[in-house]
Amino acid sequence: MSGTLYLCATPIGNLEDITLRVLRILKEVDLIAAEDTRTSGHLLNHFDIHTPTTSYHKFNEHEKGPELVDRLLAGTNIALITDAGTPAISDPGESLVRLCIENHVQVTSLPGANACITALTLSGRSTRRFVFEGFLPTDKKERGEVLEQIKSERRTIVLYEAPHRLVKTLTLLAGTVGEDRGITLCRELTKRFETVTVTTVGEAIAAADVTEPRGEYVLVLDGKPEAEVEAERRAAFETLSIADHVASFEAQGMSRKEAMKAVAVARGISRRDVYRELLEK
Repeated sequence: MSGTLYLCATPIGNLEDITLRVLRILKEVDLIAAEDTRTSGHLLNHFDIHTPTTSYHKFNEHEKGPELVDRLLAGTNIALITDAGTPAISDPGESLVRLCIENHVQVTSLPGANACITALTLSGRSTRRFVFEGFLPTDKKERGEVLEQIKSERRTIVLYEAPHRLVKTLTLLAGTVGEDRGITLCRELTKRFETVTVTTVGEAIAAADVTEPRGEYVLVLDGKPEAEVEAERRAAFETLSIADHVASFEAQGMSRKEAMKAVAVARGISRRDVYRELLEK
């Protein structure tokens, strides 16, 4: 019988945020796979946990992943932990989970601290719909593609950023969504010097130029305002005649009746107005 991979969430700052279940599992498993054994060593020593550890991180995931799966298949129970937070979020844990699934190894997740959700709930921004982007890509082309997606994103956007890259990222966001877009900067979450700043992108840049950013950041950015989306939608068909607008919907596979109704809704007019315009044409 194969072992189980336990995804164990660890504190993102305050050690009191670890769960009783995680503490029990870390003591009971045969092996702990840690992102950095030295960093995790402080946590394990604090809670008097002496389970053997091994390293598993982005630089050895391709070699170490199959090795861990082989041990799981042989019956070893393994706990996966990161330096802080929930495994598989912005770290290579996702590839290990995928390997386990492919090899029919049982995986279970032990919930706990997570910077994304913690920041979102503190931000004062809409939490009904959101998208997690993590760190922006370092590759210029890929980063440009992500920023282009953010430009039209209507949901709340959550990003991670290191202090030395904060101003650069805020400047990129300003060029993408504008300086007036609302943003909340969450720093050092759950720690002694936790700060939550509700501001705009432009004001955040100005503040960062005055005071050197310190600590890890989570950025919670407002999505594209509905009023702006509506204005762009109307602008897109203002150059189209009603007849051409109907034809564009028909080209998408709609019937004439369906297309007329869609045009009426899009333009905020009645179907009778659409019909009258088509007759005149």
